Parts: sequence; C-alpha cells; structure tokens
Amino acid sequence: MTTRLPIIGLTGGIGSGKSTVARLLEELGCVVSNSDADGRAALTDPLIHETIVTWWGPGVLNEAGAVDRTAVAEIVFNDLSERRRLEGLTHPWIEARRMERFAAAPPDATALVIDAPLLIEAGLHRQCDAVIFVDASLETRLTRLVTTRAWSDAELRRREDSQLPLDVKRSKADYVLRNEDDLTALSTQVRATLETIRRRFSSASRQDGD
Repeated sequence: MTTRLPIIGLTGGIGSGKSTVARLLEELGCVVSNSDADGRAALTDPLIHETIVTWWGPGVLNEAGAVDRTAVAEIVFNDLSERRRLEGLTHPWIEARRMERFAAAPPDATALVIDAPLLIEAGLHRQCDAVIFVDASLETRLTRLVTTRAWSDAELRRREDSQLPLDVKRSKADYVLRNEDDLTALSTQVRATLETIRRRFSSASRQDGD
C-alpha cells in the first residue's frame, strides 16, 4: 500500500519570504510546487498567450512578443473582474502542473508543498494537511520589495488590497514562522515545523488505519 505524503500549504504577505521557506523545505526533501513560477510558465502556453492577446490586445506583449507581466498586472490589479478572468484561465493550467509534479514525487520525499500567493483565496488550503503562514513586518517586507522589485509602499498596498487581509490568512494557518532576515533562525523554525507536521500526520494516518 502506498503511503500518502502530507501536503503543506505556504501563505503569507508579499515579500514575507515564502520562497525562502519553500527552498528550505525543498532542501529537507520536500517536493515544492511554486505557483508563481508555474504562473509565469502558463503565460508562454500558446493557447493562454493567444487568449490574453484576444482579450487585451497586442499592447500586453513586450518587444519579443511574449506576454508582459507588468502590463497584465496593470490590468488585473485595477479590475477585479479581469483578475478573476485571468485566474480562471491560468489556474487550471497551474493545477495540472502541480498534480504532475506531486505524482512524480520520489519515494523518499518528506512532504508535498504548495507555495501559492493565493493559497487561501483559491481554496487550495483545503487540499492541505497543514498550512504555514510566513510572517514579517511591513517594514521588512517593503525593504525587500524595494530591493528586489523596485516596488513602492503604494504598490505593495495596492497588490495586497487585492488579496485577503493578512490577519485572515494568519488565522487560517496551523503554524506561523517569523522571518526577519535571520536565515539560521528561520531554518531552525522550518525544520522543527516540518518535523512536527510529519509526526502529527503520521499519527493521524495510523489512527485512521485502525
């Protein structure tokens, strides 16, 4: 009988360090599905590319003819109906890639991880055995985003206003990891949390099998 692996969801504020936590989990043997990366790849799918141009015109393409994610963001983060239309187009593609990746997990994998900015909004947390919320102060997150994406405070707030409030996301999580740029401390939290999740999942699985 094949033993099912625990599924862990990652959520948190923009710039909180979810990708760092995902990388640490991957180093601990987890198979990670990165929805941001798959979302970028979805825009290269010929059918999705063609549909986006049909909707919004050639102005959403860059000089190379690829979908310009910044141009798309200007549309979808200013119009909820357009954002939902895009999600309806790309989310099934992303979900299919996730299922393929999880199905191909090696036998010694420790867990399956869904790293998705809209984990709660998309209802993906219902697929998870545990949800981790990655927490960081607004000041820390903004400093990271200014450095990595050249975002302003207004841009961060505009993006986060399109998502569930952080306190709602935090309340739906089973574990909260604090990430204030101390990688050693974060790594210790990640390892301990993964061990706890695996232990509790294993115990629950044994009870279900009784």
